Amino acid sequence: MPEINKVVLAYSGGLDTSVILKWLHDVYACEVVTFTADLGQREEVEPARSKAQAMGIKEIYIDDLREEFARDFVFPMFRANAVYEGEYLLGTSIARPLIAKRLIDIANETQADAIAHGATGKGNDQVRFELGAYALRPGIKIIAPWREWNLTSRQSLLAYAEKHSIPVEMKKGGASPYSMDANLLHISYEGRVLEDPWAEPEEDMWRWSVAPETAPDRPVYVELTYQHGDIVAIDGVPHSPAEVMEKLNATAGANGIGRLDIVENRYVGMKSRGCYETPAGTVMLKAHRAIESLTLDREVAHLKDDLMPRYASLIYNGYWWSPERKLMQTLIDASQSTVNGKVRLKLYKGNVMVVGRASDTDSLFDESIATFEEDAGAYNQKDAEGFIKLNALRLRIAAAKKQKGAHG
Repeated sequence: MPEINKVVLAYSGGLDTSVILKWLHDVYACEVVTFTADLGQREEVEPARSKAQAMGIKEIYIDDLREEFARDFVFPMFRANAVYEGEYLLGTSIARPLIAKRLIDIANETQADAIAHGATGKGNDQVRFELGAYALRPGIKIIAPWREWNLTSRQSLLAYAEKHSIPVEMKKGGASPYSMDANLLHISYEGRVLEDPWAEPEEDMWRWSVAPETAPDRPVYVELTYQHGDIVAIDGVPHSPAEVMEKLNATAGANGIGRLDIVENRYVGMKSRGCYETPAGTVMLKAHRAIESLTLDREVAHLKDDLMPRYASLIYNGYWWSPERKLMQTLIDASQSTVNGKVRLKLYKGNVMVVGRASDTDSLFDESIATFEEDAGAYNQKDAEGFIKLNALRLRIAAAKKQKGAHG
């Protein structure tokens, strides 16, 4: 076991990290610094301070990272239209590189020689935290208690907490809660009934959205203004990136938008069933593709679509700080210089419908060419004949050869 003098712990104040805090003292006999991030999870983060103080912690960091998270992580990802395995909008994945960055920042500030996290040895988060940490400080020591201790269940954690007088807030009825993770982009659910991929999620599990069937009977219209691929205003009112997400989460969630139930392939090799609520992200993806459809060159748009699955996998697997992701981001950001304009959306009972898009400066849509009416000579339809014959040349050669062989 390496000698550790000081460790920075990613600390929520919940059962797992409260046990980890005490365990670090007992096993490593080291000083612990706690770090709690406000990423827009809609829960009070200040109670973590009093809990850490009650356990004797002197250096406590509680940081509001909502704007940095939205501006520097979520918005760049949405410029790429990133979706993992066709459905998942990467809500947990995109938060991990920021947490890793801040853990390393605090380790440097406090002269700590290690960081610690509460991710299990079965999941993706251990990979994301640690790849990020090593990319930013190659020599950092990392403690992952779930890979070291013999506490293998919630009951064993509760027993440890009782033995060491660690205060734990018990859930009503004593039932094990869903494993949840939340930030401005989404809230995720795993465990309990969800461990059976055939079982329908319980309705009272969902927290950020109403059921589509109970959503309002009248549609809501939203107009988003884009500059360089980012939303800068809603219904003409300017908003910061975090404000955009907070407002869209509230509006879309109230209209039953953003629920997802999937089985995904974890990086460590197993399949996992999870449910997600991503109200703002669902709207943002639809709207961004709409404004790009108007303002991006065809081949640029298709190249972005070709790259997107690779980009999404890099984020899902924890490679945000990798040189290949940064290189791809440079290309993606360059493509967004013309992605300016407005998108009008209709939100209704779980559906996001694009009903209008416009760009005064960068639209590539030419009505005089696209029209089904008289185009005043803007497009010569006879030109299509040669175009088709040239593109059919290889098909005609192959077919003629096949016919000759058949008669041969």
